[in-house]
Amino acid sequence: MADETKKPQKQQLNIELPEDVADGVYSNLAIISHSHSEFVVDFIRLLPNVPKAKVKSRVVITPEHAKRLLKALADNIEKFEAQHGPIKEKGPQNPFPMNFTPTAQA
Repeated sequence: MADETKKPQKQQLNIELPEDVADGVYSNLAIISHSHSEFVVDFIRLLPNVPKAKVKSRVVITPEHAKRLLKALADNIEKFEAQHGPIKEKGPQNPFPMNFTPTAQA
């Protein structure tokens, strides 16, 4: 009988994506705050000519997970740009563009 080296088996994770979450939430502003034990990311939707905005989703994560998220986002942006070209960033902007207007016409 051959001596077989057993590789550790990876544990599989089943992730459920409920229908009401699968549609996602559109956000065009994120505000990030933190304490010594957590990061809070508020995703907000600003609408043109509306002086009030609502937090559409809030995600609370540990500092360690925030750092992993940063690395995962950087990796995905790199892959996106390799496939589609550089993402163009506009110059300095008001972080709260309350009176932004659409550039396309319907």
